[in-house]
Amino acid sequence: MKFTKALAAMILAIVMVVGLASAAMAEDTLKIGVIGPFTGAAAIYGNACKYGAQVAAEQINAQGGVQIELLNEDDEHDPEKSLNAYNNVLDNGAQMIAGTTTTTPCIAVGAQANEDRVFMLTPSASSPDVTANKDNVFQVCFTDPAQGTASAQYIKEHELATKIAIIYNNADAYSTGIYQTFVDEAPALGLEIVSTTTFTDETTDFSVQVSDAKDAGADLVFLPIYYTPASMILQTAKTMDYAPVFFGVDGMDGILTMEGFDASLAEGVFMLTPFSADAGDEATKAFVARYQEITGEIPNQFAADAYDAVNALYTASLNAGITGDTSAEDACELLIEQFKTLQVDGLTGSMTWDETGAVTKTPTAVIIKDGAYVGFNG
Repeated sequence: MKFTKALAAMILAIVMVVGLASAAMAEDTLKIGVIGPFTGAAAIYGNACKYGAQVAAEQINAQGGVQIELLNEDDEHDPEKSLNAYNNVLDNGAQMIAGTTTTTPCIAVGAQANEDRVFMLTPSASSPDVTANKDNVFQVCFTDPAQGTASAQYIKEHELATKIAIIYNNADAYSTGIYQTFVDEAPALGLEIVSTTTFTDETTDFSVQVSDAKDAGADLVFLPIYYTPASMILQTAKTMDYAPVFFGVDGMDGILTMEGFDASLAEGVFMLTPFSADAGDEATKAFVARYQEITGEIPNQFAADAYDAVNALYTASLNAGITGDTSAEDACELLIEQFKTLQVDGLTGSMTWDETGAVTKTPTAVIIKDGAYVGFNG
């Protein structure tokens, strides 16, 4: 009888200790949902964000104190599947979202998150529509209009060309948004646009577009597009023996890791991006080294943006006193207030946010040399 009572007392004590430990663990662990296309045509973007976020979480957790648990969900770049992924991470206790990766799913999820009062910080969805009329959605990457303006200014400042051809996707909001602000800015800078051609998502033959640019004497072709059509344009230009400067934006980041792509075709291509993997600062070197250990690849801008997103969410949560016990709704209101004044020095620059959720940071460019992105300061 005494043994039974002693055993019962011991079990009760263990249960109490485990319960206290679980409560402490819950209080000291922030749950962040990471949503993106980990499979499918846009998987290069989604996996870069997933692994960039993982590196950030590892570094934060190694410091001790408040920990981070990432809840990863694949949305295959599909709005409906992205909403399902969003519901899944919330069911698993997510208090905030580092996502989604791509614009169209982010618009859909952002609308639902706004209704639910869940805070979102997207690493890479760049359309102004992502944040429009949503006080709970913020961006780490440049908006599409900012990329167009900044590209024109960069080309002028670095005297890369005066006669410019533009090839853009007139069926894509991302591409048309960048195109429009580029053509609005270019004339004021003395940049002459000598050729403008378009395509759609179904286009596979770019001979007409490249011929038009070549015949117009363009010494730079501006490509506000994603890496898949860009790869076909570069191949077509090679076939036509046409070698202008090619200048792209963040949607082209990932071209070097495309399956079956000949990286030599991208030699000398410029891209507007806030991140260069060859930067010499210790934070970038540590990030690149760990990312390569995990993936075997050099991180692109999307990976760095996701790394910065997780660090920004963590910093803002600490500042606001958010713990693992804070509800998603309460965390949302606290994070909105934090991001109004937050400044984060990240891999992609020193960042602040305006009342629309858009980020402010300095644009830079990289150039592809010997199959790698290299910072350009020419």
